[in-house]
Amino acid sequence: MRFRYLVFFVVLAVVVGVGVAMWRGSGPLPDPEGCSAELNGHKVTLSTEQAENATLIAAIGVSRGLPARAVSIALATAYQESKIRNLTHGDRDSLGLFQQRPSQGWGTASEVRDPYHATNAFYDALEKIDNYQALRITEAAQLVQRSGYPEAYEAHAPDARTLASVLTGYSPGGLFTCVVHESTERGTARQLILRVDRAYGGLDAVRTGSRQDVVVTVRAGQDGRRLGWSVAQFLVARGISLRPQTVTFAGKQWHTGRTSESGWVRAPAQADPTRVRISMG
Repeated sequence: MRFRYLVFFVVLAVVVGVGVAMWRGSGPLPDPEGCSAELNGHKVTLSTEQAENATLIAAIGVSRGLPARAVSIALATAYQESKIRNLTHGDRDSLGLFQQRPSQGWGTASEVRDPYHATNAFYDALEKIDNYQALRITEAAQLVQRSGYPEAYEAHAPDARTLASVLTGYSPGGLFTCVVHESTERGTARQLILRVDRAYGGLDAVRTGSRQDVVVTVRAGQDGRRLGWSVAQFLVARGISLRPQTVTFAGKQWHTGRTSESGWVRAPAQADPTRVRISMG
């Protein structure tokens, strides 16, 4: 009987506490930090670490002029090999996003743990496969990886296709978003420009304004719009590491803090369709 009373009072205290918090205006607890992409009813959820790596894989594919199919193959491979995490261990000497083995010519241990090197090395190998776009995702991945489980990559094909289509900008923009809590910490404009330049290469990314904000310029037209959305979502995925205040493109805006739970919302002012604007706060 005492136990029942104890449980009752604990539950009552929790209910009262939540009620008081809402009455004071603090509202319900915030959503946990993380990212998601949704396309045609298929939703993919990612940790912030996975999101940074997935958007990098997509960005490098875009910068190399590769089709979304190539990005799908790369993402399905990273899902299977590492769960899209940059692992410090693996089978024998396998390391990194794609569990590449230094002993098999993929680079030094340090290189295969560099996501930029690892992703470019994967695409280098993929592009050597004749007509790889016509192959099933698992078949193309297997020709690169030579895994002992050649059919394993296909299980990740639906998630990989959704992410590839959204993160390369081929699907309508704003379908990828992240929940990032507010913080007093901020990255710098220089850090942001270096990330964009290394991932995409050759983009016009410059500081602007007194707050060291950044503008990334893309060309007009459909190709520029796709590139702009790829860059914008790449930056949203870095909400934890760089803490941009806002990312704005094509009439939509993502904002860190509780607003990030709503994803992309209408921008407060008409946006230039050739400029991705990032406020560092």
